[in-house]
Amino acid sequence: MTRILGLDPGLRVTGWGLIEATGNRLRHVADGAIATDASASVPARLCTLHQALAALISELAPDESAVEETFVNRNPASTLKLGYARGVVLLAPSLAGIPVAEYAALAVKQAVVGTGGASKEQVQAMVRRLLPGAQMRRADAADALAVAICHAHHRGTARRWNERGAAGRSAA
Repeated sequence: MTRILGLDPGLRVTGWGLIEATGNRLRHVADGAIATDASASVPARLCTLHQALAALISELAPDESAVEETFVNRNPASTLKLGYARGVVLLAPSLAGIPVAEYAALAVKQAVVGTGGASKEQVQAMVRRLLPGAQMRRADAADALAVAICHAHHRGTARRWNERGAAGRSAA
């Protein structure tokens, strides 16, 4: 069993979701969101985000983490702030010694729904279907769980490829 922490970075709200993956079986453990005070300075908000993530990682004890890659907005200032938050989201698990994988939004949608053009509603519906019992009170949490599911699927495929490669090398 592997505990995977999915993270959907944002300066205003960062979604998180923890799943357990055993082979092809996935189980919802917890999900939520970390909100920062919009009236605070950017450095203060980044500090809040880091402290909350560090506490969450300590409490949930994930084995691996997965983060959604940033897309570029039309507003450069918003993109820059999202990049700051994403840096903290990548750093927190790394500082805790937890491997971090990154996935593009398109890859997440393909892994969860089967098409990169899926809507947010379709992703949320499939997350609920794949993780019975998940409440996901926020869209950010659903997105984070989708990232965790994507990582579970990708790591399972990579593991099978590695096993086949190792079997082929030992037979030679």
